[in-house]
Amino acid sequence: MDMTFWRAGLLASFFLLAACDPSTSAVKPAAPATTVLEGKTMGTFWRVSMMNVDARRADELRDKIQSQLDADDQLLSTYKNDSALMRFNLSNSTSLWPVSEAMADIVTEALHIGYKTNGAMDITVGPLVNLWGFGPTKQPEHIPDQAQIDDARARTGLQHLTVINQYGQQYLQKDIPDLFVDLSTVGEGYAADHLAALMTQEGIPRYLVSVGGALVSRGLNASDKPWRVAIQKPTDTQNAVQAVVDINGHGISTSGSYRNYYELDGKRLSHVIDPQTGRPIEHNLVSVTVIAPTALEADTWDTGLMVLGPEKAKEVVRQEGLAVYMITKEGDTFKTWMSPQFQSFLVSEQN
Repeated sequence: MDMTFWRAGLLASFFLLAACDPSTSAVKPAAPATTVLEGKTMGTFWRVSMMNVDARRADELRDKIQSQLDADDQLLSTYKNDSALMRFNLSNSTSLWPVSEAMADIVTEALHIGYKTNGAMDITVGPLVNLWGFGPTKQPEHIPDQAQIDDARARTGLQHLTVINQYGQQYLQKDIPDLFVDLSTVGEGYAADHLAALMTQEGIPRYLVSVGGALVSRGLNASDKPWRVAIQKPTDTQNAVQAVVDINGHGISTSGSYRNYYELDGKRLSHVIDPQTGRPIEHNLVSVTVIAPTALEADTWDTGLMVLGPEKAKEVVRQEGLAVYMITKEGDTFKTWMSPQFQSFLVSEQN
């Protein structure tokens, strides 16, 4: 497995939002009845906490989990030319391209939220991600010039991608041959939901699963209380908890601009690319957490809101009634804002 997959947008999220345990937050550690499985996937880490599972059963589940996540990686990777997504990307065909129902569902959700965010969440932004060195290609030696940016932007746009259902078969279709779809911004959410479905299928009623920065919970923890999740302060110099939430069986995901970056020509460049400008974002919104019915939905919204910046993001949050927690950097301090819908999930918040 290529462990660089997903670094373009979601590796930072793993550190921003984590299941509450001794290594990632200040929340009380799990009781002995909790079984915890961990592994690597998609360039990040997966983790499953569940109740009353013996060692033999845990080993069986670990193999099933890893096998499923490997299959998800093979579906969505942009680092593997033989993945289902890259076969579509590398094809110059503008004809109907058959895809799995899972792929169609992911793209449909991404397009839906993409239009809701006025194109800020754009899964066709791949040429720009690659241009700035946050995709499978290496980092540029110098900041791209405007001509390079314009050329990459000309090969992007949600309007160039369509999902089609004909007689029960799902298809993707692009109307420009070199359209490049990048699902790294939503892959963790899909994988977390898929992992939760596996737990339910295996008869596990109480669990907390995470893939990178996307989490899903069901039932109660070992203390017969709802699972709690820590949102960390958006800084790469300390592991401090900003807030703790009770996600109540929902999905949750965080997008941040401060972990995955590099410096070029004396400028700090974030991995979060604005499709409208073709450049890394420069506003002061540094972290967005979304709680939604599914992790895929949360993972898709957080990216779009992150791109929009604080004021435009708030407008969308109010219009759509989303449960969102945002952190902006004001000088040397951080300022938080949450929607009324998010407040119902909040357990505690640090100043």
